[in-house]
Amino acid sequence: MAIRTAVLVPVALLGLVAGAVWWWAVLRLALVPDQAGVLEGAVAAGGWGLSLLPVHVSASRGVTRASRHRRSDGISDPS
Repeated sequence: MAIRTAVLVPVALLGLVAGAVWWWAVLRLALVPDQAGVLEGAVAAGGWGLSLLPVHVSASRGVTRASRHRRSDGISDPS
């Protein structure tokens, strides 16, 4: 249990820091766009891109034997 906590705390802190930096960049772009630069744009775009990752990427189950063998009527062959 202590090892799990020792790993979880730094990961949670890293997530909080990354989230704070992303919000700083987004708010700076929204509130003072004339003073915001390339760094803020890159951080905001990168964070937005990462937010889409869990929605569009998932673990695949792999190709099963039944899914490789299709019959002509569209039903999977049980072999």
